[in-house]
Amino acid sequence: MQGTVSAFDPTTAAGRVLLDDGVELPFPGSALAGTELRLLRPGQRVRLTVEDDTVTALQILTLS
Repeated sequence: MQGTVSAFDPTTAAGRVLLDDGVELPFPGSALAGTELRLLRPGQRVRLTVEDDTVTALQILTLS
């Protein structure tokens, strides 16, 4: 699944992502755990994993 970062708090690493179907989901800082990501910016495209309407992982589309 893909979406666009709509908000990001660098202090908590939590934020929100807008899915391509218009649904906005919050994500916890733990969604970045295990990655080298420290900062996301609004408008950045991401690939995400969602389980039970909860974002569990984020990855920048241009990174493998």
